[in-house]
Amino acid sequence: MKKIITVVGARPQFIKAATLSRQFQLLGIEELIIHTGQHFDANMSNVFFEEMEIPKPAYQLDIHGLSHGAMTGRMLEGIETVLLKEKPDAVMIYGDTNSTLAGALAASKLHIPVIHVEAGLRSYNMKMPEEINRILTDRISNVLFCPTDTAINNLKREGYENMPVKIIKNGDVMQDAALYYAAKAEEKSEILKQNNLDNFVLATVHRQENTDSIDNLSNIVAGLNEINKEIPVVVPIHPRTRQILSKNNIVPEFKLIDPVGYFDMIMLLKSCFLAITDSGGVQKEAFFFQKHCITLREQTEWVELVENGFNILVGSDKQKLMSAFNYFKTKKSNFDINLYGNGKAAEIAAKEIMSL
Repeated sequence: MKKIITVVGARPQFIKAATLSRQFQLLGIEELIIHTGQHFDANMSNVFFEEMEIPKPAYQLDIHGLSHGAMTGRMLEGIETVLLKEKPDAVMIYGDTNSTLAGALAASKLHIPVIHVEAGLRSYNMKMPEEINRILTDRISNVLFCPTDTAINNLKREGYENMPVKIIKNGDVMQDAALYYAAKAEEKSEILKQNNLDNFVLATVHRQENTDSIDNLSNIVAGLNEINKEIPVVVPIHPRTRQILSKNNIVPEFKLIDPVGYFDMIMLLKSCFLAITDSGGVQKEAFFFQKHCITLREQTEWVELVENGFNILVGSDKQKLMSAFNYFKTKKSNFDINLYGNGKAAEIAAKEIMSL
């Protein structure tokens, strides 16, 4: 029996990992999960794991609230200890967090094969810590599961065809998760009723480039305030961002709600008129639920959404935001195009892993 150790640290990674965990169980692959604790969240409770049908972590490292260097270093040490004890056949990592890079480093230094899910993504913005994590993780991985043709082409341009790695296009596991959990969200979520939501725009703002820049944050809030005059805007907001708004006298005229869980987020996306976000995940999830998206960033790793007209990049420019909003008010799109695997990404990946 193959033995895989999965390293995760942020809630989106748990959702991604859940898709592979289900397939591992079907194929008889043993999996142990290490939760680094990078994104500490009270919702990461037994109830959360049970609702999401995710195997409970075998190891909890509880590492969070530190600088990038301190966090990555402590994770590297903790993961290495587990790997020396468990001696897995491979280590699986997801995405582009510090937990991702720490898992890849720990495994590669012990000569344990590294499997990277969501490989090949590039924003080409080296100021983003996520971009650094992506590039370094890909370089020391042995198996690269790419969600899109764009991701594969990025790796080809960087010379990966000449390296001893296996590159596989499998699709996006987040689409697997969105499709799988949509019905459960309908059953379990009360978010629409609790907030009396009907026709609304959903917005999320969390990236440091927006929340730590008062100019950027002010421009975004001003744009959302303007949109709110036409259609209600709803923003799940982190307490830290709420404090920044208050401290700098930036006054939102739209509805602020507490951060939401995955089922609630699915219902918000399924029910909204339009998504506005600086999140990579929300850009795709909007597409999964057939919604247009305006992205509050200058670049995106999900370029196919922009190329196919589902997404517009506006940065923090209020005028660009308003122009994109006005464009999407009447835009009709065909969302049937298969950009991300149509829910088969985890199945393809698990079968490939079984044959390694």
